[in-house]
Amino acid sequence: MFKQKIILLIAKQTGLIEDDIEKVLEIPPSFELGDYAFPCFILSKKLKKSSNEIAQELAKKLREDTSEQFREANENKYRARLRIKKPLGVLDKEIEKIEADGPYLNFFINKQKLAEHIININSSFGKQKQTQKIILEHTSVNPNASPHVGRTRNSIIGDSIYRILSFLGNKVERHYYVNDIGKQIAMLALVFKEGDNFNSLLERYIQITNKIEKNPELEKKVFDLLRKFEHKDRQTIKLFNKIADTAVSGQKKIFSSIGIEFDYFDYESRYIEHGKKILNDLEKTGKLFKDKENRFVLDLKDTPLIRKLKSPVMVLTRSDGTGLYVLRDLAYTIEKCKKGKNIIVLGEDQKVYFEQLREALKLLNKPYPEVIHYSFVLLKGIGKMSTRRGEVVLLEEFLEHARKKAKEEIKKRKTKGDHNKLAIAAVKYAMLRNENNRNIIFDLEQSLNFKGNTGPYLQYSYARASSIIRKFRSNKNKTKIDYKIKISESLTNPEISLLSKISKFPETIELASKFMDPSIIANYSYELAKVFNEFYHSCKVLGDKNEAFRLKLIDSFKITLKNSLYLLGIEVIEEM
Repeated sequence: MFKQKIILLIAKQTGLIEDDIEKVLEIPPSFELGDYAFPCFILSKKLKKSSNEIAQELAKKLREDTSEQFREANENKYRARLRIKKPLGVLDKEIEKIEADGPYLNFFINKQKLAEHIININSSFGKQKQTQKIILEHTSVNPNASPHVGRTRNSIIGDSIYRILSFLGNKVERHYYVNDIGKQIAMLALVFKEGDNFNSLLERYIQITNKIEKNPELEKKVFDLLRKFEHKDRQTIKLFNKIADTAVSGQKKIFSSIGIEFDYFDYESRYIEHGKKILNDLEKTGKLFKDKENRFVLDLKDTPLIRKLKSPVMVLTRSDGTGLYVLRDLAYTIEKCKKGKNIIVLGEDQKVYFEQLREALKLLNKPYPEVIHYSFVLLKGIGKMSTRRGEVVLLEEFLEHARKKAKEEIKKRKTKGDHNKLAIAAVKYAMLRNENNRNIIFDLEQSLNFKGNTGPYLQYSYARASSIIRKFRSNKNKTKIDYKIKISESLTNPEISLLSKISKFPETIELASKFMDPSIIANYSYELAKVFNEFYHSCKVLGDKNEAFRLKLIDSFKITLKNSLYLLGIEVIEEM
């Protein structure tokens, strides 16, 4: 509410659009410099004045603007927007000071009012009501093996985005696209045995890969099987289905063990017929032709992709007429976009492919998804992983190793804690704290550290806050903080810093949603925990004259950090 009020006040004085103000409104590095800062240089060209001069003039105008003048001109409009009943003034009980500082206009929120707002928050703090339906597709690991750590970043980012969008009131469906008729399945079909299970898939895949490398003629059998499937050969369909179901069942169980679930598993084979129809539709565009290998290809030479492709075409079929993955993907994407806004999480290695897909959808006059690309995970001492060569660290094995290391860390520190929750927090946070487009060099030892920018540090901070409240309840024999709270007239700097950081949670979620970037939440969580720990070391709580207020402040911190960690898919730990 404070931020929105400031935006409206600036809009009234400058005539700027509110969205444009929100884009440039900044948070100063310290609350002593203000709670929000408006950079006046964006008005220099329009007003033909220096930004310092504009800041001085705006500060004066806003300070001179009385509640009565503001109410007469804007009461109905602005009160309705802010959902308040009282008159809306400038230097009132909420915004206590406006100062020019060079080219910036700094706004100071009344800390007493801020404290009243923060200590009364509940578990719904930051939530909003929206009605948008979103189809979110992520993970979609090839059904040829257990997922490896490198590709798990897709799942962890996708799950966090699901939580962020849902928290803001969107109705989000989580979809997992199963490549059940790809070349990998056909390869496995050549070596799959009756007694094989999920754990043997990777071994079988490496086995057939090596065989094909030694005997390229075997690849003809792979394409024969794909052709049989497309022509509805029952035995082939039955075998492919068994392999795909074995893989999906095992993958689903692993992801579920780290709190990642899916609403729908969409099988590629469902889109074979629709893919054929799309081929006919593309032919009508005049951009489809057969190349010298008798394959159907789409001409993309008149698109922005011309500089990115070695050959400005997109191959849609094999020479024998069987459709390639892209045809079914087009059909699948068209279906998803009919249901609502479509978002896909894809590795950076699929950037050009997605651009090709988008150009094909444009030719068909169909909407296309919003894509979130992420960069690779490089394990310390291993580098990039390859399923084909067997040079992988499987997620299941890696998590087991992380749990073992977490248990050792707990024992070494002579503390308590759920080693499984610690291990999952270490992995997820390390995957999320960097921006999506940055590579990660994953160091398990560092990620399990209880100090610094790690998941366990955040869990430890939450447990530390819980221990204070637990001790209060034990001493007072109370189940909740239920006596009247008096807010000190002279709040300390650590208290103000914590109040200010908590208050930024709602706009942090909005920002993370806008950019589809969970690292914004992750870094906020770390800053919040850091500010709390500074408060913890500086301010006595139990037995202090401001005990009640500080306990409620700690409770508000717990609510906010718990919500933040939920958005990252991390569970809190009450005692460590």
